[in-house]
Amino acid sequence: MSRDATIQRRTAETDIRLTLTLDGTGAGERSTGVGFFDHMLDLLCRHGRLDLDLSVSGDLQTGAHHTVEDTAIVLGQALHAALGDRVGIGRYGWAVVPMDEARASCAIDLSGRPFTLFEAQLPPGGTGGFEHELAEEFFRALANAAKLTLHLRIEAGSNAHHMIEAAFKALARALRQATAIDPAETGVPSTKGTLTS
Repeated sequence: MSRDATIQRRTAETDIRLTLTLDGTGAGERSTGVGFFDHMLDLLCRHGRLDLDLSVSGDLQTGAHHTVEDTAIVLGQALHAALGDRVGIGRYGWAVVPMDEARASCAIDLSGRPFTLFEAQLPPGGTGGFEHELAEEFFRALANAAKLTLHLRIEAGSNAHHMIEAAFKALARALRQATAIDPAETGVPSTKGTLTS
């Protein structure tokens, strides 16, 4: 069974083309015009074992906000589409990831119900064209579009790069676990029989 999706989305602010494969190796190229964001997407794919080809053209003259949020929306839509009816998946995933002095924990439920709890005290400012406040915008937009429950906490850290990287890696590992096929699960892992409605 192939679990992939291709989505194109164009607005007055961004033009996004994305192809996602859930059962991958981290292959593909990510190009958003925001260097630090590309780096975060690269490690999300590598540690989540997602193949992702992504091309984004956005109104970066106004900042990276639209590019980051819209990319998260499209990635979330692709994730939702690639999961299909969610038969046989693990459904839940969790991870705690250290990154030098930083540490992040993530728990997700591919529940069909979008919700985000993001707890972090990131230093103000930006890294590589990525304003630190955009981390929360990315995670929230992704969870909403993918229709998943996301609890993500940056528990320790002083270096914003390390703190955000730990959060992306924790999400990657949790996603990898939740989207994996469970050979012992013969149906949808829910007593109501669906995770999509």
